[in-house]
Amino acid sequence: MQRWRGMDATPSGWGRSVVTIGMYDGVHRGHQQIISAAVHRASELSLPSVLITFDPHPSEVVRPGSHPLILTSPARKATLVEDLGADALCVLPFTRDFSRLAPDEFVHLVLVERLHVAAVVVGENFRFGHKAAGDVALLRKLGRRFGFTAEGVELLADDDVELSSTYVRACVAAGDMDRACRALGRPHRIEGVVVRGDGRGKELGYPTANVEPPAHTAVPADGVYAGRLVRTAGPLTAAISVGTNPTFSGEQRRVEAFVLDFDSDLYGEHVGVEFLHRLRPMLRFDTVDDLLAEMGRDVERTRELLG
Repeated sequence: MQRWRGMDATPSGWGRSVVTIGMYDGVHRGHQQIISAAVHRASELSLPSVLITFDPHPSEVVRPGSHPLILTSPARKATLVEDLGADALCVLPFTRDFSRLAPDEFVHLVLVERLHVAAVVVGENFRFGHKAAGDVALLRKLGRRFGFTAEGVELLADDDVELSSTYVRACVAAGDMDRACRALGRPHRIEGVVVRGDGRGKELGYPTANVEPPAHTAVPADGVYAGRLVRTAGPLTAAISVGTNPTFSGEQRRVEAFVLDFDSDLYGEHVGVEFLHRLRPMLRFDTVDDLLAEMGRDVERTRELLG
């Protein structure tokens, strides 16, 4: 998959293409349906498919300080988009000036002049242009002027709940990983570098990988989870703790993964942590022995669930 950042980096000689547009944070099942529709349309027209997304999140530019928690890192999003068959990923820097483009200016400058769009495939609730003034109906009207078609794909619902990044974030924030997994079509994953902690896990016989995610990462609610630590070499079953470790009066919120049947140094590695099942909330124990007994049960429950 080709990738570029900014319209000036569009490959020279770029011909006609089919475009889909959106933040696509999480690349959940609803997103997958839209992206797949764009890829299918591109195949029908024998043209490349291009996914346009934005960085930073538009909310942070339009309403500073309102940056939503991010479900997928840029690299993870690119991998998921490529797996769905997209031919190119174009990341547009979202600036204050860019946010002021009127809908027709956005279409002309981005879609027509640069990407020579033949068809646009978006979700039926798609909005674009200054103050989100444009919708799918306007996109179709502009398509008739500039010579492209526009399709609004029906949004996907699960148990009468419309799938959206906001919904997935709410599930993650509540620690409801079963619903989050169903909406995403895969486990929720955060990514980060393994950093040194206070070493208490090793002292207790449960050495953990202390994973430090980037700012604005959608970390699940405090608690203990069954999941996986994902390395380049593959996934490893893990019992994962999220929280401040109240038994020891901790203050810093951490993500710590105890990898089952594993004894190697992970410091400095960039890893993923996948959350599949919430085992229990974060608890404060009166004694270390009580904590150790509960940690043993967490590990056994993780082994039962994930093998």
